[in-house]
Amino acid sequence: MHDLATSGSYRHIPVRGLALHAQRIGKLFASPTTWGRLIRERGWLRPRTRIHPATPKEGVRATRPNEYWHIDVTVIRLLDGTRVYLHAVIDNFSRRILAWKLAARLEPQTTCAVLSTAAAGLGLATNPATVVADSGVENVNGEVDALLALGQLRRVLAQVEVTFSNSIIEAWWRSLKHNWLFLNTLDSLAAVERLVAFYVEQHNAVMPHSAFRGQTPDEIYSGTGTAVPDHLAAARCVAREQRLQRNRALHCGTCLPESSPSTIPVISSVLQLHAANSRRS
Repeated sequence: MHDLATSGSYRHIPVRGLALHAQRIGKLFASPTTWGRLIRERGWLRPRTRIHPATPKEGVRATRPNEYWHIDVTVIRLLDGTRVYLHAVIDNFSRRILAWKLAARLEPQTTCAVLSTAAAGLGLATNPATVVADSGVENVNGEVDALLALGQLRRVLAQVEVTFSNSIIEAWWRSLKHNWLFLNTLDSLAAVERLVAFYVEQHNAVMPHSAFRGQTPDEIYSGTGTAVPDHLAAARCVAREQRLQRNRALHCGTCLPESSPSTIPVISSVLQLHAANSRRS
């Protein structure tokens, strides 16, 4: 059984089929359940490791705000089964949500509106931002092409024109849904819009991002939080020292310090009693 289960010649046959094949060739008569149990108990590794093409371990990383943006749309189901569509743009460098819009229908005009809101007042004509998007119809259409033709933005298609994916905005979708939206009653578009507005404000201005050593996306985007990591490091040192001092100052009445005078007579009496017992024996 071991030789058959670990042989490269049979790696394409599942365990149940291999058990029957062993019976057909007259090698071994055992039930598939026995095969599965022995393979698990004895740790036999079948040579079935999948060989995947090399994939990038890390996506695009910007060196400044407004260098790379990520845009995407996600579907949110309401309690009655209807769908609403949430569009958002996130800055790669700071992870800040630059603009978002909730719509009852999937339309290219919504993508244009979100991109226009994100680019408003930034002066990107001399240094356009690169917008990473997937190849969905909401991102590749005539209206979006006309907006890009103005010169403030340029578009690259994830996993089509570049090898990396649009994972940064997709990771934010997961956080938004599982950490907040799915914990509330999604019974109307207005309710979802209110919940998204709250979470975007919290994400941008309140919740520190783990990649920024305690800074929020707003602070990274505006460059106002450079002192935060050093301040937190110093505060951790002070808190650690105070905790050590409190712990060292604690003791109970039974376990007095070794230098306490009250322990000396007790120790002497114990030693004398032990010596007397040794002489009697």
